[in-house]
Amino acid sequence: MRKIRHLAIASDHPGRAAEFYKDAFGWTELSRHGLDPDNSVEAPRSSGVFMTDGAINIAILKFRWDQLGKGLDYTGLHHFGVVVDDTKAWLKKLEDMGLLCIDGRDGAPAGRHAEIKFRGPDGVVFDITGSPWAGGEPDA
Repeated sequence: MRKIRHLAIASDHPGRAAEFYKDAFGWTELSRHGLDPDNSVEAPRSSGVFMTDGAINIAILKFRWDQLGKGLDYTGLHHFGVVVDDTKAWLKKLEDMGLLCIDGRDGAPAGRHAEIKFRGPDGVVFDITGSPWAGGEPDA
């Protein structure tokens, strides 16, 4: 069984949202990119905060393109991700099941975390990757 190791939340204010989750649930911030340190300036597109609850990597992001078909003003749960043992085999398996690969088919530049995105049933977007996200527990 593949376990969810990544969740992404679309937010207009990733820094402010991250502060809420740290205060409310004690999540740990792992990194942030493209954000004003005190969260006082409007977050630019393609910015975000990566956090963990100790088991799952949680990304709070202001997306630069509409992956869901809901518009760039959509906020809320965006997608989930699972770690797989062989991304090429899983890519084939999922496409053979009729799913559309919407991003990442060609991999990531060297040294970058690679995710392959699909649109599943009900329009739900999910990632597969061959390497765990920071802050996510390894699969046993």
